[in-house]
Amino acid sequence: MRILFVCLSLIVATGVARADQELPIFDAHMHYSHDAWTVVPPKDVVEILKKAGVKRAMVSSSNNEGTKMLQDAAPGMIVPELRPYRSRGELSTWAKDPTVLPFLEDLLAKRKYFAIGEFHIYGADADLPNMRGVVQLAKKHGLFLHSHSDAEAVARHFQQDPNARVLWAHSGFERPEKVREMLRKYPALYCDLAFLTAHASNGKVAPAWREAFLEFPDRFVVGTDTFTPERWHYVVEHARWSRQWLADLPPDVARKIAYENGERLFGGSR
Repeated sequence: MRILFVCLSLIVATGVARADQELPIFDAHMHYSHDAWTVVPPKDVVEILKKAGVKRAMVSSSNNEGTKMLQDAAPGMIVPELRPYRSRGELSTWAKDPTVLPFLEDLLAKRKYFAIGEFHIYGADADLPNMRGVVQLAKKHGLFLHSHSDAEAVARHFQQDPNARVLWAHSGFERPEKVREMLRKYPALYCDLAFLTAHASNGKVAPAWREAFLEFPDRFVVGTDTFTPERWHYVVEHARWSRQWLADLPPDVARKIAYENGERLFGGSR
């Protein structure tokens, strides 16, 4: 009997491990900018995503040619996101650059995108003309706003367009209590978990974040944030770590955060 029990335990454990390894990932926060193209060519990116079990990835790039290159290499895998930066140096200048809106309008006329971002904006700067223009472009084209910002800027997005859909990059690096407050206030606010290592450790979800995930299982997505070329070599490890802490959640919640939410929100016709 003891031998049978041990064997059954091993079978169950193996099944859990396999289910964990096979949990698909929709990575909603990736970049493939100009400095990564030669370091990690498109075919290598595709192989990395396959090895990591990332079935779909929402990608933006500075400039946006990087996103197109990955789409051409793996059209069914890449969800394109339009970034207002043409190079890394524009991160702190784009919001006051008069050429940004015509640049975005031109690309939106040529290709299909699912979001505008990730862009960086904070506080009252979210009311600058460029940011207001981006909110209106997102409204016109039915796109998400992928906003790397504080809570004040997010609130201003919704003031400008109450029907906006916002993906809050890194969950604003906020405390889970504040994230829950914002999610309650704005039904069309969603959060990516890129770089939020505090939400889980040693394979266990932090209690305050567990409460957030259980209260809003349909409002979170995972993300790696390949903001430098070197980060592409971390994708497999990040996916493995994500599956580890997701396994600490109820299976239906884990599936939603890992893949189903991203597919529902960003994985439409392509």
